[in-house]
Amino acid sequence: MLRVVFRPRVAGLENVPEEGPVILASNHLSYADWLFMPLTLPRRVSFVAKAEYFTSPGIKGWLQKTFFRGAGQIPIDRSGANAAEGALMSAKSVLANGEMFGIYPEGTRSHDGRLYRGKTGVARLALETGVPVIPVGVVGTDAIAPPGKTFGRLTRPLVRFGKPLDFSRYEGMENDRYILRSITDEIMYEIMRLSGQEYVDMYASRAKEEAKRADREARSAGAAPRDGAERDRKAS
Repeated sequence: MLRVVFRPRVAGLENVPEEGPVILASNHLSYADWLFMPLTLPRRVSFVAKAEYFTSPGIKGWLQKTFFRGAGQIPIDRSGANAAEGALMSAKSVLANGEMFGIYPEGTRSHDGRLYRGKTGVARLALETGVPVIPVGVVGTDAIAPPGKTFGRLTRPLVRFGKPLDFSRYEGMENDRYILRSITDEIMYEIMRLSGQEYVDMYASRAKEEAKRADREARSAGAAPRDGAERDRKAS
């Protein structure tokens, strides 16, 4: 149904191998990204997803759990202290079975359409498994499902797959934080090139918090004159 309605476009499909383990590292514009990127591939892609999607009660919860499991999602408790380690273990299991694992190095959706600094988990995964990383640039999903909204507008998303990145030259250096940062930055550069996004050297989660704080301060600054004007009016 999604293929018929949205007719997603794809470029660089020849860069994705027909078999064998692969890490797909993508930008993250919308909660719909994990739907449209796999739609362009003949192979199944697994992601980690919130455990709540698999534990909700009732008929709705059962339908939700059935859908996410059928789509290749892996439940994980993201609230715990070991969430990152749990995600890494799940990813290794998928790759050990010769399958494809999708990851969003930014860690969360972009709130303003820009590309943010990647977390080094993707680099650690690549080094510990020896699996190549294919950078992915998804374009247009933020128009279909904008941040903070359920629905947007009808458009044709585009998914671009880059050439596989081989980091075997860093074998055995997965505990070197400088190497992990270098690899992650290389991956993010390729994602930026494919997506055409503006890059911001800041973590997306921090950028969101700063944007919320600035918004609160702007609202407070806007309220003060109104309150003062109201006092002046009453005094007169």
